[in-house]
Amino acid sequence: MRILIIEDEIKLAAAIKLGLEKVGYAVDYVADSQSGLQRLKMSAEDYDVLILDLVMPHLDGFDVCRSLRQLGIYLPILVLTARNFEEDKVAALDAGADDYVVKPFSFQELLARLRALLRRPHQVIGDKLTIRNIELNPQTRIVSHDGGKVYLTNKEFMLLEYLMRHPNQVMTREQIIEHLWGDDFDSFSNIVDVHVKNLRKKLKDKNGSLIQTVQSVGYRITP
Repeated sequence: MRILIIEDEIKLAAAIKLGLEKVGYAVDYVADSQSGLQRLKMSAEDYDVLILDLVMPHLDGFDVCRSLRQLGIYLPILVLTARNFEEDKVAALDAGADDYVVKPFSFQELLARLRALLRRPHQVIGDKLTIRNIELNPQTRIVSHDGGKVYLTNKEFMLLEYLMRHPNQVMTREQIIEHLWGDDFDSFSNIVDVHVKNLRKKLKDKNGSLIQTVQSVGYRITP
């Protein structure tokens, strides 16, 4: 999963970014709300969640939320706020935020609220993803093959989920790297190919009929 942070407190943003990367998320950070909004206007589909500071100069979190919703961008938004007043929380939710965390907060609370936001889209498309004899549960993070549990690393799980959410679509190596590792990762690395190879072994897909290689482009998963 890929997360965008818009936060002008550099130390806080860096700490959140580091913590989220340690548990397997790909994280991008923007310190300026106007730049962050512009990025989302162009590529909101690249992200799964937005972590947004409420109080920022020039364009505050309320304005960012309203602008995104008016543009029809329904990316889940988790607001960070130092304002522990009911009217501010209500105003943030009314502006389009999905949840909020009051500063200072524990990292475990932040993780729990992110997990809750990431579960919400599955209420529409179903709790489980199933392709052939592979079943993936985003909530429990359990993958099964022919009914038996398959043990995956965080990145292997994220890669499989990403492909399963885009069946029959060719996902380029660049798209996969950006979604799983973020903008700063070396796009010339063979890390995607290594993870696909490991997934194929664990899913008994040795001939590549499930996860197909599209030469010089990337990969697709076929139902």
